[in-house]
Amino acid sequence: MANPFRLSILAADKAFYTGECLSLVVPTTEGSYGIMARHMNMIAAVVPGILKAVLWNGNREKEERLAVTEGIVKVEGNEVLVLVDSLERPEEIELARAERELQAAKAALKKKSSELEHTLATAKLARALNRIRAKQFVDKQ
Repeated sequence: MANPFRLSILAADKAFYTGECLSLVVPTTEGSYGIMARHMNMIAAVVPGILKAVLWNGNREKEERLAVTEGIVKVEGNEVLVLVDSLERPEEIELARAERELQAAKAALKKKSSELEHTLATAKLARALNRIRAKQFVDKQ
């Protein structure tokens, strides 16, 4: 068994997890980034994608996969903090709703709009695609 480290995963609207973790893979601007105990200190930008964590409760492992949006990850000492705008377990995602959100975001991008509206539509598109990917990944297993 790998050595555990302290992990906190927080979204803007809820605290998801605080406890021990054996390994963590976070989607960042530089690609998927793996973190284990005694990792070097760092801060990175989190992008929409799938966060994978192997959690440890003292006697057994539990793997969690989460669809996350933008945020940051900070590693300092043997502690990791993940702050994201939103997160969802794939089994909580309603595929039909995510597909409707995807179509609405695509339609918004086609409109001639302000830079702000274009940026918001791009973010909604990325979130919808990420939710669909997360849901489809879990459904295949």
